[in-house]
Amino acid sequence: MAIKPNKQMIRRSIVIMVIAILCLTIVSGASLVRIMIIKGEEYQSKASEQQLYDSLVTAPRGNIYDKNMNLLATSATAWTVYVMPNSINKLKDTEKAQKIRDIIAVGLSEILDMDSAEITKKVNQTTYYVIIKKKVEKETADKVREFISQYKDYEMTRFLGLDEATKRYYPNDTLASCVLGFVGDDNQGLAGLESYYDNDLTGVAGRVVAAKNAKGTDMPFTYEKVEEARRGNSLVLTIDSYIQYVCEKYLDAAVEENHIAERGAVMAMNVNTGAILGMAISGDFNPNSPFTLSVEDQAKVDAATEEEKANVRRELLNRQWRNKAVSDTYEPGSVFKIFTAATALEEGLISTKSSFTCNYTFVVAGNAYHCHHAGGHGTQSLERAISNSCNPAFIQIGQLIGVKLFSKYFKAFGMTEKTGIDLPGEALPTYHKEEKMGPTELASSSFGQTFNVTPVQMIAMASAAVNGGYLVQPHIVDRIIDSDGKTVETKSSGYKRQVISESTSRTMRTLLEFVVQNGAKNGIVAGYRVGGKTGTSQKMVKIVETGKRGFYIGSYIGIVPIDDPQIAVYVMLDEPTGGSYYGGVISAPVGSRVMSDILPYLGIEPQYTENELKHISVSVPDVTGNNITDARKALTGVGLSYKVVGGGDTVLRQHPTSGNAVFRGGTIILYTENTEAQTVTVPNLVGMTANEVNSAASSAGINVEFSGNVSSPALKSYRQSINAGETVPVGQIITVYFRDEATVDLAN
Repeated sequence: MAIKPNKQMIRRSIVIMVIAILCLTIVSGASLVRIMIIKGEEYQSKASEQQLYDSLVTAPRGNIYDKNMNLLATSATAWTVYVMPNSINKLKDTEKAQKIRDIIAVGLSEILDMDSAEITKKVNQTTYYVIIKKKVEKETADKVREFISQYKDYEMTRFLGLDEATKRYYPNDTLASCVLGFVGDDNQGLAGLESYYDNDLTGVAGRVVAAKNAKGTDMPFTYEKVEEARRGNSLVLTIDSYIQYVCEKYLDAAVEENHIAERGAVMAMNVNTGAILGMAISGDFNPNSPFTLSVEDQAKVDAATEEEKANVRRELLNRQWRNKAVSDTYEPGSVFKIFTAATALEEGLISTKSSFTCNYTFVVAGNAYHCHHAGGHGTQSLERAISNSCNPAFIQIGQLIGVKLFSKYFKAFGMTEKTGIDLPGEALPTYHKEEKMGPTELASSSFGQTFNVTPVQMIAMASAAVNGGYLVQPHIVDRIIDSDGKTVETKSSGYKRQVISESTSRTMRTLLEFVVQNGAKNGIVAGYRVGGKTGTSQKMVKIVETGKRGFYIGSYIGIVPIDDPQIAVYVMLDEPTGGSYYGGVISAPVGSRVMSDILPYLGIEPQYTENELKHISVSVPDVTGNNITDARKALTGVGLSYKVVGGGDTVLRQHPTSGNAVFRGGTIILYTENTEAQTVTVPNLVGMTANEVNSAASSAGINVEFSGNVSSPALKSYRQSINAGETVPVGQIITVYFRDEATVDLAN
């Protein structure tokens, strides 16, 4: 007989059940609190890792263009190779998991040219996503895809993949490399404009959030969220690619010719706006592979001990990336006499009628300063003093100015602070503060020694002296544009302040033209009125440190047309070791060559004197395909002679070919039959006057083009483009270089 539960039993059962439910609720609640609150973030992270794949989509950097919208830097599609270690770790078959790791390590090491041990380390990590290699180009990416397909039996798509990214390209290789700079592995700017304008160039990264199933593959598209990447803004520079090329070409030639030990710089700038048209630094690099040293520098690394290699390599890399025009300071030497003359003229302390006496030695506060000219220059006018680059004369001018006014104008001309050029790493000048400047410091500063400034400060100072007295803001970027080409920001081309009057500036233009015509003759450019000043400074700090002499910097600043200044060209060659070291001998010819090439390009037309017309070259016309009669008319019409080789009536080919520059009166060889070109041996044309070169070239059957200073019939050549003794076709053009070796401008 079943016992029916009484009320007490029912009540006890209910109590027990309630207690059990309460206990279960408390335990469950505690567990939920622990899961959702105490360790909520941890479990949420684990869940997201298992279920979601969050990937950033790299935004392309903005482009960099020259002033004519020629592409200097751009970003193109590349790929990132990645592995998903956790997907491998989840495999229950441990042998298969290890096999997959080994296949990936060995296979990718060959495709990506990486150490397999490095890849193994990445594959063995305990995370969802690990990058194997960035910035992989299409050809390599395709090989990775083939590799994945090859091992489809291992479901390799679950463990290995490719993400689309971008890679920075510099289509012109080394052109303007120290200006452009380069980017790092994550496309961040590390040097040059890439660094200075990194925030503007960097775009906004996109994002892809995709759900994953238990196998680690993408779930249907409804589980995917995509945020498009936005391209960065682009830069339009003031740099002109052709002018940049010209600056680099002639700088590289000068560095090689004069055996420059510490590199050099050439700049071309609009004197009225501060726009830099060209900025060349020797010893440049390829920003596509910025960590690759030159053959010479790599040899230095290889020669170092194992302990030294890393430091030597780092120093050489920093040296090749360094923009010498902006980041290095130097004692400017006699080029600085532009400042001293302009200051004294502005204050009415001297005039073009002033005269100065130089007896070789000038004593200030017991310190003797000497003129570079043995015996001194005697009594000379202001224009002769600056043309002679006479230190005693400029010490006298400096003493007239005095410390207070000198310091005032030194600051006004921007010599006490950075110019603010839009490039990273601009160096601060070091100079004598007014309160610490005595008579001897004033004396040495008056002719450009015992203080240090940057090349970009010097070109800004010289521009202010001739452009009406306005200190301009040197700049590299003209404007910033968005991805649609719309202007976001325009950089100012205005001036900071007026430091001297138009009247003083006009006088300075007259003085500097006199300098080129009578002193710095190697700066002459046929067909143009040029003003300028040369300088040769001693590197006193290095002389003191080493106890050796012979460390010089040769420099030159030229302005053209000096009657209506438009362009300033600055040249600096640091530590010439090839014999000549005066700025007037080694640097002024570089400025002349740069101007000769860029002025016609800029539409500044030459106006030749009768004497210059005798030495200018003419462009060879194209007469190929013409009959002999028409060819003769075309050649003689531009002042060229001709010689026919063969018995035909039609010109089949010519030498030199059309477009080449040939000295007026040169001979063009016209071939009317398919015969081999006649050859001649190049004569020695060095050490000759222009007339002697013409005679020797004519006798040898070659053509010549003159380069450099041919203002005086007595000046002799110092170099030829093709060495004597070489065999060349008849009519070959050989460039012969002239300069005045007697130019001296030493600041001592």
